Amino acid sequence: MHDHDDGPPAEAERDTAAPAAPPRHRDVTLIGVGVALAEATSVDEVFKAVGSLDSPEFPLDGMAIFDVTEKWLSLLGRYGYRTGHGRTVRMPISTDHPSTEVLRTGRAVYVPTVEEYRERFPTTWMLAARKGSLSWAFLPLVSTGRITGVWLVAFVDHVEFDSGMRATLATLAELISRALDRARTGEAELALSRALRSSMGRGASEYHGMTVASRYVPTGGGLVVGGDWYDVIDLPSDRLALVIGDVQGHDLHAASLMAQLRTAVHAYAAEGHGPDAVLSRTSRFLTSLDEDRFATCIYIEADPASGTLHMARAGHPDPVLRMPDGTCMIKHLRGGLPLGLMPEEDDYPVNVMELQAGEILMLCTDGLIETGGLDMQTGWIRVRDAMSPGPTGDLEGMADRLIHSVVGPVTEHGEERPTPRNEDDIALLLLRRDTGAQQPVRPVRRVLITIEQDQAEGLAEARTELRALLHDWGRPDLVDTAVLLASELLGNVLVHTDQAAVLIAAVSGEPGHRTLRVEVSDSGDELPHQRTPGELASSGRGLVLLDILSDQWSVRPESEGKTVWFELAEEPDGGPDSDADADAG
Repeated sequence: MHDHDDGPPAEAERDTAAPAAPPRHRDVTLIGVGVALAEATSVDEVFKAVGSLDSPEFPLDGMAIFDVTEKWLSLLGRYGYRTGHGRTVRMPISTDHPSTEVLRTGRAVYVPTVEEYRERFPTTWMLAARKGSLSWAFLPLVSTGRITGVWLVAFVDHVEFDSGMRATLATLAELISRALDRARTGEAELALSRALRSSMGRGASEYHGMTVASRYVPTGGGLVVGGDWYDVIDLPSDRLALVIGDVQGHDLHAASLMAQLRTAVHAYAAEGHGPDAVLSRTSRFLTSLDEDRFATCIYIEADPASGTLHMARAGHPDPVLRMPDGTCMIKHLRGGLPLGLMPEEDDYPVNVMELQAGEILMLCTDGLIETGGLDMQTGWIRVRDAMSPGPTGDLEGMADRLIHSVVGPVTEHGEERPTPRNEDDIALLLLRRDTGAQQPVRPVRRVLITIEQDQAEGLAEARTELRALLHDWGRPDLVDTAVLLASELLGNVLVHTDQAAVLIAAVSGEPGHRTLRVEVSDSGDELPHQRTPGELASSGRGLVLLDILSDQWSVRPESEGKTVWFELAEEPDGGPDSDADADAG
């Protein structure tokens, strides 16, 4: 800012310097200011950018920006003027003032001298005269075709406002309007994001047998809201619902839809609907809000006392199951289409599993998996590596490791650098079944899989989960044997009965001396019997293979149906049996 006591010398210096300043220099300076304004997201940043123009050709004395409401012009911010000690400055739009003339006419007002100011605006010119400025310009700030504000710029010297100066001021006003639009949008998004994150909460909560840890990380790049969310809802009879979802898009509209979906899910859960009905109703509700957007979601109804989970999935990534010893596997859930995609044909089958003591179920949105350009498979490996280490009891530490694996610094050439958060936002839920003295001792690892008659893909998913259960088994050939025998038993149920097949696989014992027990149950009445199939027979080999390859097997009649089971003992490489096999070879 200029000192008015040094006016004449400065003016003399300006007179001699002005002719030597080429127009190109002013254009280059203006381009730099334009770049700064293009990145500005607040009124202070706007003033700082324009203030850098202060020069003999642009003798800036002060600036103010007025916001427009229905009846008032309110001061949004000022530069080069006294602060007024926090007073709110506003004037009625009926006031005889250059700013209100801008509102009435939609055109800029230029006042080159104090005399002209006094003649044109006799009732308010003294407000400007007190400052000591000598020329003024008032320009409309236009957004979406309407005036949303007025920019006042005052000069310490006389300015003629020729065509070049007017063009410069008009360009600056346009850039300021865009910057203020970004600031308003950013503030709205920031407020919404903070409210949403506050309402979702953070940290661990205990529910008399289960503990939940949660995290939400917004996206970067100036967008701090998105469509990801999670919820933990208290239900009657000491049950709880866990919800995680992702609305398509990363804009304010996606965040608005997400907030409404959260409310809808709360309402349907409070009405007592099961997981399938909650998702069906929410899908139809989303369609009524916006036919062009869809959302993915998992809804779980949990009973902390028994560890039973009833789960429904709508196009969302499958959860991950972590066992007490750190073994992690993708828990495949039968599911339906994303919410809002085809609401008239919604079908969300309910999956039932029992979470064992010390086991952790991880639910997340795809931002945790795919951020950094990873596909689902490599992203899953990153998740597994972050979940496996550490004690089961440190649920908060596990949540932090998972988030840090995505948003933490990366090391390149021995140096750490921060990673940008300009991709998807992340929602994360961890659900742990707590241990206690009253809990029975469970196997170290256990998985339960149900395959319906119309779910052929369930066979492949069962093989994948069984291999994950045996990821560190001593001999890979025994893993292949276990997968083969389980596939035969499951296939027998699906081919020879009209019942669903239920597989329970459990690992017990110390590493190197463990035992795998696999049970396959169905509700059919007919007991299996061993046959002697020919070389080209396409069936009948299941029990024969059991007899040859398993250590033990049997058939157990149940009150409804039957269970066929087998056991395999771990034989690590280098053990006595493997040496004997080598000698026999």
